[in-house]
Amino acid sequence: MGLTALGAPLRPAFAHGAPPGLLALDATSQAALVRAGHLQPAQLVQASLARVADINPRLQALVELCPDRARGQWQGPPSAGPFWGVPFAYKDAVDLQGTHRRSGSRLQADAALSSASSPLVARCEASGLIAIGKTATPEFQLSATTEPLLGGPVRNPWNPLHSPGGSSGGAAAAVAAGMLPMAHATDGGGSIRIPASCCGLFGLKPSRSRMQGSGPRDAGVDHAVSRTVRDSATLFWWNQRGDGAAPLPPMPAVHGPSARRLRIGFAPQNLFGEMPDPAVLQEVTRVARLCERLGHQVQPFAHGIDGERFFDAFMVAWSGGAERALQQAEGTGRPPDTLLEPWTLHLARHARALPAGAAARAGAHFAAVGAQVNAWFDAVDVVLSPVAASEPPPLGWLAPTVPGATLWARLMRYASYTPLHNVAGTPAMSVPLGLSERGLPIGSHFAARVGDEQTLFALAYELEQAEPWSHRVPPL
Repeated sequence: MGLTALGAPLRPAFAHGAPPGLLALDATSQAALVRAGHLQPAQLVQASLARVADINPRLQALVELCPDRARGQWQGPPSAGPFWGVPFAYKDAVDLQGTHRRSGSRLQADAALSSASSPLVARCEASGLIAIGKTATPEFQLSATTEPLLGGPVRNPWNPLHSPGGSSGGAAAAVAAGMLPMAHATDGGGSIRIPASCCGLFGLKPSRSRMQGSGPRDAGVDHAVSRTVRDSATLFWWNQRGDGAAPLPPMPAVHGPSARRLRIGFAPQNLFGEMPDPAVLQEVTRVARLCERLGHQVQPFAHGIDGERFFDAFMVAWSGGAERALQQAEGTGRPPDTLLEPWTLHLARHARALPAGAAARAGAHFAAVGAQVNAWFDAVDVVLSPVAASEPPPLGWLAPTVPGATLWARLMRYASYTPLHNVAGTPAMSVPLGLSERGLPIGSHFAARVGDEQTLFALAYELEQAEPWSHRVPPL
């Protein structure tokens, strides 16, 4: 069922208060109450849907609900997985049987209902998670904000005039606002980590090939945004590939910090040698000092990557998906600019203007960069940097209607830290340790060697214990 409240007017101000009762608990605690018989899955799902009805018209985080599907799941056999009864939502970039897959685009506004769910959905459902709907995404996940012309912008729960990040901005806004304890997210250039940072959540991007559906050359991976480290770690452990063809050995469950002290490289400069905005630099420097107080060895780190060359190659890869969307739009016989956003058209036309062999040269460059990044971890265990160059930007600053050359320049600076780890296949996470003077979240970014999510989760647990963040809630 569609959300009839989408587009309802914003209230002048949000009333202060935490998510009520059950929804203030993380997924692990909710599932524990169900297992103990103190709570029924129906109660959790109904509480979540009530919260959506109350809050979503102001934020536009969810774009479709599926209460009948949820009812069918909770009325069926209980799952033995770790999250039985916990409400969940999927990004509108995957197939969920009985819902639409629109990917934030007018091109797919009339998409038929998905006849089957993706393998990832099946795996999440086996864990016991109950889908209540789908979350908003920018058109074809092509931006670091979530402001699609189809449905309108998603608003950050911490300040409705600011972006929740992208492309998993709907997921992050929904979790931060207490509609869900965690939600599915994807990351092809920072799309888990940037929204997590913008909305004060924990978000880890897995290694390439680690999760279901992630291939050996894929930049994009699936996981989640959550309020606690343990929810993310448990879902990661459940969803990781365990088949005989998996290129990485399964990660054991991580339940807390490690006694191991780490060599942490501190790299506040982006790939162009630029420092982030003062508020971000102040926060990431503070986190570096926190790591030192916890006994880790923090040292200056130079990444040695040519930013101009890297982002030229990244633009080649990024624009390829837009060009395929333009082909589809042209096949409808309708004017493409009535179906695709200006930013998508800009990317597609860039792709069509590329010289022969550009994709192959970009791929070769990415292979060299990946080897270079993974070699970092001979000298350090983890690299600490900003997640993004600034606080969450105001809505409109990265909107798809901004002239293409201007928007590309803004995106290259704002999202200049995260794409490197998609190309290299390295795991990386945003840890929500900071709030700016204006009350906007600022995450800190940690990356490790391919396959070493265990180190990142253990460090995240340690930071969560040192400076808990679950008491922070946006002023809704």
